[in-house]
Amino acid sequence: MHDLFADLDTIDFTPTRTAGLQRLTAFQPKMGRAYASERNSDLGPGQRTNVSALSPWVRTRTLLEAELVQVALDKFALSTAEKFVQEVCWRTYFKGWLEHRPAVWTAYQTKLQTQLDALETNAGLALAYGEAVEGRTGIDCFDAWARELVETGYLHNHARMWFASIWLFTLKLPLELGAEFFLRHLMDGDAASNTCSWRWVAGLHTPGKTYLARRSNIRKYTADRFDPPGLATEAPPLEGFQNPDIGMLTPGNDWPTGDVALLLTEEDMNGETLRPVGATVTKLAGVHFADDRSPLGAGEAARAFVEGAMDDALARFSQIHSVTGIRLPSGADFETAALDWAVTSGAKTVITGFPPTGWVKPRLDRLRTALQSHDIRLLYLQRDWDTAYWTYAKKGFFGLKKQIPSVLSELGLPI
Repeated sequence: MHDLFADLDTIDFTPTRTAGLQRLTAFQPKMGRAYASERNSDLGPGQRTNVSALSPWVRTRTLLEAELVQVALDKFALSTAEKFVQEVCWRTYFKGWLEHRPAVWTAYQTKLQTQLDALETNAGLALAYGEAVEGRTGIDCFDAWARELVETGYLHNHARMWFASIWLFTLKLPLELGAEFFLRHLMDGDAASNTCSWRWVAGLHTPGKTYLARRSNIRKYTADRFDPPGLATEAPPLEGFQNPDIGMLTPGNDWPTGDVALLLTEEDMNGETLRPVGATVTKLAGVHFADDRSPLGAGEAARAFVEGAMDDALARFSQIHSVTGIRLPSGADFETAALDWAVTSGAKTVITGFPPTGWVKPRLDRLRTALQSHDIRLLYLQRDWDTAYWTYAKKGFFGLKKQIPSVLSELGLPI
């Protein structure tokens, strides 16, 4: 057993599809009951045999959600791999939920700027915040996780919940500053999963239902690595927040035929499967907006992963389809550079992966408007996985969860 999973102990977060596939294949034997029984344990950065840690590759769609599920179901019945499949679908659920309520993301951004401004004027807040993000609170587990996040760009999912709970209810720090700290540093950070997860801990996503980090729970699931005294004993729901009404989903565009130009972003780097059947990609470009995820930019590990993943995505597509790709600048000159690239490509249609609510969408929406003046379409191609599942993401996860088997069947995956 030890030899079989030795390569899982230390995570190799090389941002390539090859590395992601190797990790996926190696973890396949653990996707059944072993995952269900062991996944909540955070045994430390060098002990990751119990979790897949595939989320950075999935976030950029270097690996697709359907691929993860297919690998699991190749070895186990759905009933056996249920927990693993559900965890894959949680990310999908959060994306669909936020797509129904994009105002939640807008409100977060507004409140975040207010809190960042407060750091400049409130010395007490600035001191407490600095101790938290630098891992100097004196709470052993929290400080270790803060340092691990900054250094590696990754945290175990259970540790993320504990960390957020301690941030909110023990340290009593603003939600937005904690969410920003995660989003800035997590390699797998995206607007939906991060925003909704913090709101869930705070009792906002499921109104009134908070998550309280308990000393005994942390001790148990970290195998006695940590034993933090003095944690909050109550977790009252945060006030001053409101969930907006459910809105209509914005559909993706029809998949085109003929000559097209392909633009890859961090929302979908799987260009091989974004190229529609019957379409020929004549021009290829990629851009990432890692530093747009926060007014404070992106952490080193998060930026490095998305940059490496983009280089790999362009190289893979170029090798398969003999189309040389270029990297577009991500700063203020992106729109000008992208417009020039599209116009000189000669294509009347540019395609890109559907941008869900987050920091990439405004950039693409502005480019879309600029391209229209040159009679060029920018099409947002939505994957069947999202189209099928997002419609069930209107309320709680249970509404989507009970549809998992039928949607998998609809998508042609074995159940």
